[in-house]
Amino acid sequence: MADKKPTCIIVLGMAGSGKTTFVKALTSYMIEQRLSIYTINLDPGCASIPYPVKIDIRDTVKYKDVMKHYNLGPNGAIVTSLNLFATKFTEVLDLLDKRSKETDYIIIDTPGQIEVFTWSASGQIITETLANVYPTVIIYVADSAKCISPVTFMSNMTYSCSIMFKTKLPLVLALNKSDVVFPSFAIKWMTDFQSLSDEIEATSETYGINSRLTYSLSLALDDYYSTLKAVPVSALERTGFDKIIKAIEEARVEYETDYKVAYNKLMERKLETDREKASSSSRRAQSDMEMDIGMHLKSHGLEDSADEEDEKLDVDETDEVKYEDFFKAHSKNVYPSREF
Repeated sequence: MADKKPTCIIVLGMAGSGKTTFVKALTSYMIEQRLSIYTINLDPGCASIPYPVKIDIRDTVKYKDVMKHYNLGPNGAIVTSLNLFATKFTEVLDLLDKRSKETDYIIIDTPGQIEVFTWSASGQIITETLANVYPTVIIYVADSAKCISPVTFMSNMTYSCSIMFKTKLPLVLALNKSDVVFPSFAIKWMTDFQSLSDEIEATSETYGINSRLTYSLSLALDDYYSTLKAVPVSALERTGFDKIIKAIEEARVEYETDYKVAYNKLMERKLETDREKASSSSRRAQSDMEMDIGMHLKSHGLEDSADEEDEKLDVDETDEVKYEDFFKAHSKNVYPSREF
């Protein structure tokens, strides 16, 4: 794998889904498989990291200092820390580029508050920058135990779907904590709509109006399930990670064949639009300049003077031609033997 670019894996998940434990188990499994990895921590608020990390946002931005300096709460401080880190992300790319030939996977752990990364400007900048350079895959970690309820299950599915559409990147669903509750029910719900519909109806008295909304969403997401790569895993017992690696490799192929092509077309349209805007601005600036020059000449009476001078020159040149003609004709009649 050293002859190709490493696969970038961005790990996302709701608080309590076991995301950081998942990253720890994933890195351990890859190391056991003799895969070269490069880990990055983007959570400035975590107290400790249970896996070896190469780049840590906490070395660059001090989360508590940001809270005090800007008088912010926890979430605001995380967003601000990410914003500050994003301004230096080109330096991270330089470090990755130096190690890319000897690296198989780049694993990025994100903040526990999922919304501060997925819906922030800094999170978007970091994601798009990585996706522009490396084949990038999103892993969404969901808590299988909490997905027993069809309402909570649909909440996770809706969130993962929104992330996929926002990032425009291939997504792998890691159904974590399979040692607590094996998510066979969730996989069945994704492949058999009737079974999910029956479960929604059975719990309708408990969840009321939410059940009707869940039913409507399940219809809307039916196509999403057909392409979703869902893998049961247990970060605690480190099971299912062979299938995770396989799903990541399939997602990489999907990135190369679908997402990268679409991204290149999007960038081409953007560049074309930018060129058209620049050309339009240039023409408008030139037109404004010519208008300003014309107004300046008129205000100083120079334009009329220039026109009068041109007319005067035209008259003088005409008179000179007529005089030469007259002189030649006269000289031939009066002095037929002389040449002028």
